[in-house]
Amino acid sequence: MAFVPKEKIFSGKWFRSFGLITAGALTIALGYVLFITPYKIVPGGVYGISIIIHHVFGLPVGTVALFFNVPITLLGLKILGPRFGAKTITGFLLTSAFMDALSYLLGEDPLNLSDELLMSSVYGGVVIGVGVALLFKAKATCGGTDMVAMMLSKLTKRPVGQLMIFVDSAIVLLGFIVFRDWRIPLYSWVTIVVLGKTVDLVMDGFNYDKCLMIVSDEHQRIRDIIINDLNRGGTLLQGNGMYNSREKQIIFTVMNRREVAILKSHIRRIDPGAFITVMEGSEILGKGFRSLNDKIDD
Repeated sequence: MAFVPKEKIFSGKWFRSFGLITAGALTIALGYVLFITPYKIVPGGVYGISIIIHHVFGLPVGTVALFFNVPITLLGLKILGPRFGAKTITGFLLTSAFMDALSYLLGEDPLNLSDELLMSSVYGGVVIGVGVALLFKAKATCGGTDMVAMMLSKLTKRPVGQLMIFVDSAIVLLGFIVFRDWRIPLYSWVTIVVLGKTVDLVMDGFNYDKCLMIVSDEHQRIRDIIINDLNRGGTLLQGNGMYNSREKQIIFTVMNRREVAILKSHIRRIDPGAFITVMEGSEILGKGFRSLNDKIDD
């Protein structure tokens, strides 16, 4: 089965998903056009590189981002398999299109906030974060360095979240080198932090990795989805209900927040009465994540 569940075309869920993608892409584009791009803030990612190229060569940010996103997505499909599909492709196509269209309609600096760069970086992070979260809710992304980080994670066995920080920080430093302005990395990192926290708040979580405990009479079907659809592992624990002392199977598993959203949608269909606990995973060590040996060697 595919990594991302497919909605029947033109169904209510299909319209909701692509409505979220459209709203998310438009929100991201607004964040960049109003608060980020005019002031040379480089919040990492493909769009950060595109902002650098835009100010150096005058090329449209959205078009440049599309130039990077297409080969990254094709490479991601080859290395990671069909994890993203039409939703992510739609996400980065719409984001690029909205970004260039809004730049044309609103101008290069619509709000004229050059004297309020700190507030611009904060507001930009919030607006873009909301847009990214909307895409996550639709089980999509706007492409970019999240896919690069996932590919590097598969090759290096390092945590995806850690690699995203490394990749984005390298792009921020590139902006500092090109623009030769010490304020660039400061405001860019402010935007990155605010953006990440906003996504966490909207998605109701604070880490990429979440620990789940699931109690359900349909534990076998849920187990099959975790293993076959999400390519994750887990542990079946034996338990007894406190009320009637019935034996129960408890599933314990760890996955990222995007996978949690996918799993919840499956469980709602299979067993709406299932008991699910989602916990923060501040540090995950083991197969499929960072190994204990790597941790000790640091």
